[in-house]
Amino acid sequence: MTIREIADRLDATVYADPERIDDDLEGAFGSDMMSDVLAFAENRDVLLTGLLNPQIVRTAHMLDMRCIVIVRGKTATEEIKRLAAENEIAIVETAKTMYEASGRLYEGGLGR
Repeated sequence: MTIREIADRLDATVYADPERIDDDLEGAFGSDMMSDVLAFAENRDVLLTGLLNPQIVRTAHMLDMRCIVIVRGKTATEEIKRLAAENEIAIVETAKTMYEASGRLYEGGLGR
């Protein structure tokens, strides 16, 4: 599933390098606890979270994730967007809950 397809499935706004929006992504992990992401994510491509601090980008970068989906209608700060862009990580913002977003992405074929 591409970043563009993720955004379409989640009725979301995307902040990403236009050259990377059609990159193929394979797996996802959802959590608001970055310690759980580090312990259990197994280098998945997409992070779903409702947390809004620069640590989400640093965590995603450590695990080579290429996309962060921010759920529950939250909006990334300019600092988060800048840090994500510097690390070539797309930011996707959706009003969907983490549960619904995860289900829609899994239903669309994102997962291992």
